[in-house]
Amino acid sequence: MTTCGKRFPAWLAVIWLLPALALADLTATIDRTQVRLGDSLQLTLSSDGVTDPATADLSPLARDFEILQQSSRSSTQIVNGTTTREKALVIELVPRRAGELEIPALFAGGERTQPIPLQVSEATGGPASDEQVVFTASVDSDSVYVQQQVILTLTLQQGIALDDRSVTELKLDDAYVKALGQNSYQRSSGGRRWLVHEIRYAIFPEQSGTLTIPAQTFAGRARQGSRSLFDLDSGPRISRNSEAITLEVKPRPSSFPGSTWLPASSLEIEESWSREPDGLATGDSVTRTVTVTGEGLQGAQLPPLEFPDTQGLKYYPDKPSIEEAETDTGVIGLRTDSAALVPVRPGVYRIPEVRIPWWDTVEDRLRYAVLPGREISVDTAAGDSADSSPTEAPRAQAAPGENGRQPALTQGSNNRWAWISGVLALCWLLTAAALGRMVWQRRQREPEPAATAPAPREPAAWKQLQAACAAGRPGPAREALRRWLQTLPPPASSQTPLAFAASLQDSVLHGAVGDLDRALYGISGKPDAWDGNALLLAAASARQRYLKGSEAADAHRTASLPSLYPGG
Repeated sequence: MTTCGKRFPAWLAVIWLLPALALADLTATIDRTQVRLGDSLQLTLSSDGVTDPATADLSPLARDFEILQQSSRSSTQIVNGTTTREKALVIELVPRRAGELEIPALFAGGERTQPIPLQVSEATGGPASDEQVVFTASVDSDSVYVQQQVILTLTLQQGIALDDRSVTELKLDDAYVKALGQNSYQRSSGGRRWLVHEIRYAIFPEQSGTLTIPAQTFAGRARQGSRSLFDLDSGPRISRNSEAITLEVKPRPSSFPGSTWLPASSLEIEESWSREPDGLATGDSVTRTVTVTGEGLQGAQLPPLEFPDTQGLKYYPDKPSIEEAETDTGVIGLRTDSAALVPVRPGVYRIPEVRIPWWDTVEDRLRYAVLPGREISVDTAAGDSADSSPTEAPRAQAAPGENGRQPALTQGSNNRWAWISGVLALCWLLTAAALGRMVWQRRQREPEPAATAPAPREPAAWKQLQAACAAGRPGPAREALRRWLQTLPPPASSQTPLAFAASLQDSVLHGAVGDLDRALYGISGKPDAWDGNALLLAAASARQRYLKGSEAADAHRTASLPSLYPGG
């Protein structure tokens, strides 16, 4: 594995710790690794049921933390006859000071937990003394590159109990928005204890210039004393607005050499083989798997790995796997490409290195993720030089007797077995015909089940098309265009891109789709040089006209329907 970037990824540390956690009877985890002075966090001690976490000695925590409360829980699961028990102790802590702290090792039943590092920052100015509800918005950076991840955090601080809480849905026209997890904790500020809720989003700007995140609105009602099922009275409504935020979105640097723009905080590439490729023989098959992991990137942003055929080696690629994970830092994209490698000739072959350029958003410079090349040796298969003796053995068995004909017993046996085989074959055919008729009759009676996979929403499909065009990748853009058309009202949902353009009599869109197809399938096409801006602009114009026409048609049909409740 080749690691690029000075920062040690938190998600990688978690993955490396998983084997150790699986073997440990007593483990410790925290819900956040970065908190503000005065904020609470949850420490969870868990075991497999042998050790009771409630017996743990918590005195080592008193040096740097105040224990607010603690609670115990247990669970039992039976899966395939295997019983699994778990016990846990949940402790709510508040740091006593700022700086680099550590959750110390704790002991229970002869077992020991591992220390956990914790970053505690200084407290900032809190709410005014007369405020009861505070709603704010913040971003981790106000100047980013196009398609670089921005983390937006909406924070609600409440000093009173609230019901019917809601926050407006975040909508941005020129950015892709992905909702992340939510956190809840307590905060001590101004001599008061606050309940804090955080809602986080990952935002990926799709155009350079400025991006304005509009003010978001929180609404709720103050809880009143009586909360019975028959109490229809509610408390006063409370509404708060956050400040609008403006981001500077910088264009892709002209010095970036790659065809796929990758702004990330870290990018790694690694490979694995189903078995060691050295010592292969002709005709053998071995699977090569290459995984690219980008912190701050969506899985769809990661480039595909090409497996070019080499003289004497053949690649048979599998379907790629594209996934995403969430951490404290946002989104992590993972793309896995694998292919079966089959050598057809003996010799020594050089598998070239893989070099992926990416832009380090932490140090603001160009970097490369490199997978070194390697040599493999291929030997001749053991059976390639075998003589023809295997074909002569059956010939010897089929040789006639000394008088030039088979013995009478063999002839009679062959005739008898021929009759038996014929009868069995006839019975098999009759049985197959009966079964076929039963299946046909059942299909005639039963309706064909409807597809259960829901179609993607048009706004989400349109965002994917925008992202693919902005990245300048013709393959994903062609697929995103097809998926977007399927979300439109008929007849566009069943049309090809060229047929859709023809139905609108849109020569601009028709030409842009033609350029895309030539970049993908033309003899002299150059996908790396394809510019997605033309297709994006043409599709945006067609989208506006088509959706407006569909809405007008729906309104006309609705107006022509008779009223469900006709008057008098």
